[in-house]
Amino acid sequence: MTDWIVNIIQGGGYLGIALLMAIENIFPPIPSEVIMGVGGLAVSKGTMSFWPLLFWGTVGSVAGNYVWYWVGYHYGYKSMRPFIDKHGRWLTVDWEHVEDTSRFFRKHGQWVVFFLRFSPLMRTIISLPAGLSCMNVWKFLIFTAAGSAIWNAALIAGASLMAGWFAGFENVIAIGTWVLIGLMLIGYVYRVITWEPRESPKDDTDSELAE
Repeated sequence: MTDWIVNIIQGGGYLGIALLMAIENIFPPIPSEVIMGVGGLAVSKGTMSFWPLLFWGTVGSVAGNYVWYWVGYHYGYKSMRPFIDKHGRWLTVDWEHVEDTSRFFRKHGQWVVFFLRFSPLMRTIISLPAGLSCMNVWKFLIFTAAGSAIWNAALIAGASLMAGWFAGFENVIAIGTWVLIGLMLIGYVYRVITWEPRESPKDDTDSELAE
């Protein structure tokens, strides 16, 4: 699996990194930890430089997150609910998940867009309620870029240091990639099989957001 990522990076260079990071934030087939980890290995070998890698990795992160923001901003609750109700099983998301995340966003404020960039579980999904709540687009882009840059820098630096400490780190990333993807697939299949959508306890979320 890491060979495929390496081939994309070698063929596309920094733009390949940006593309992978954008895809990862739209639909995460490969965790950003793996993509930036491979990039960090390239930095340790001298085939890539830290700052361009950080820049393009962050550009990809922002682009991928903006897709979910755009969907929420332009379609809104009324247009999205029928889609979620119809395809929720395959997305493993029901309408109550969307409402829960939106309540969390409204309760903790727009700074959660920045702080949740460090969360493996919620750093992408928070972009949707940000759009649904019509967060200012420039604030969204700045907070997303700042949080993503810090997260990506930590991943690149960590991988570079680990690669310098012991030669087998490349094999660790390869094994870790398969483990992460395997766990993601198992979790997805389990959620699809056991899927039972919850009913929203309230139907006044639209009016709350409209205020």
